[in-house]
Amino acid sequence: MQPFRSEVAARLAELAPLLLDQLDPMTDRMIEVLLRTEPTYRELAAHGEDDLRASTRANLERGLRALIGASRNGRSSLSGAREVGRRRAAQGISLEAVLRAYRLGGQVTWEALLEVSRTSSREPDTLLLEVAGSIWRTNDAECAAVAEGYREEQRRLAGVDEQARQQVLDGLLDGRGGDPAFVRSASELLGVPLDGRLMVVAAPVDEDGVPTLRDPASALLRRGVRSVWGTRSGAQVGVVALGGLRGADVTDWLQIVARGPVGISAVVDGAAAAGSAYRLAETAARTLPPGSSRVVTIDERLPEALLSNSPEISSRLVGQYLGGLLDLPDDEREVLLDTLEAFLESDGSPTRAADELYCHRNTVMHRLRRIETVTGRKLTDPRSRLHWQLALLGIQRSRSVPRPAARSAQQSA
Repeated sequence: MQPFRSEVAARLAELAPLLLDQLDPMTDRMIEVLLRTEPTYRELAAHGEDDLRASTRANLERGLRALIGASRNGRSSLSGAREVGRRRAAQGISLEAVLRAYRLGGQVTWEALLEVSRTSSREPDTLLLEVAGSIWRTNDAECAAVAEGYREEQRRLAGVDEQARQQVLDGLLDGRGGDPAFVRSASELLGVPLDGRLMVVAAPVDEDGVPTLRDPASALLRRGVRSVWGTRSGAQVGVVALGGLRGADVTDWLQIVARGPVGISAVVDGAAAAGSAYRLAETAARTLPPGSSRVVTIDERLPEALLSNSPEISSRLVGQYLGGLLDLPDDEREVLLDTLEAFLESDGSPTRAADELYCHRNTVMHRLRRIETVTGRKLTDPRSRLHWQLALLGIQRSRSVPRPAARSAQQSA
């Protein structure tokens, strides 16, 4: 932006605090018009209005600070405009809609400047006529930068061969993240920053080969989160760049598009840990029973993960502590397993277990004595309780009747 004459610069400096105070109302005005007139922005806001508002406010603030002289050159404004163009291209918003939004930003800025000028002085402010030309010249330059960034991202997306993308993703998950040269090329090809906080997601496809997550890359990108997805060992696999976000936010967003079991790793720093993160995510997914539509982190499933990764020990534990129960007829087996699970979850309280199972306390006591007889273990033994809890986790995936479905049978027992 070219410098103004001294009188104009002085007037802008005088209006600067008033103008910056209008930043939030300006943002509100832009959001209101965009949501009313642009269907693609309405869709974007439906998946994350906070991200749209934050981006709009940041763009307006950059323009205002450049205008009032807080920025000594236009490079930061143009760099931000190019980045917006890239992000909107990846989000699937048309270039025409993005450019209309930028034009609207110029209009809102000019209207806000006129308003604060009228507020501070009742007389016509002829000095602002020089500012008008500068606002629109800057807006033209920013629109050109938006278009440049948009087309760069389009070319990058069109030029990324899916096989090449999968090969790079495989390399990352195979442990090549410790090679700086590989990480730089992978980050450029995949369009995902790999030098910050990452999470890995694993989602086994269903028995018909249908993906568990419905278009997860787009679902996250609408909320400003970059990720890359592929397949590995019969599962959808994704690497998610968190930036400053909490891992719990991504978990919640993926739950919306999940229709099967999904496992998520712990948050790791940098690509070097992506391989181990993948193994944790895959293990977390494996602990969920078939048909589940839950999204879980590895930290939520650590006991189950231990058993899943040691099938021989898990089988031995189940045989030693539940073997007798598993040999009973189906109806009795399920009732006693549900009773044992409720008893352990109730901290050994038969009364609370009875409430959970919708039956009388004496019924629970009778079943508990039956469990002791069949297993040869004492309910009062803390070590037996621990082993029972682990053994119940060990059979969780294979149990055919979940507890809620069995309650009607239990009420009559």
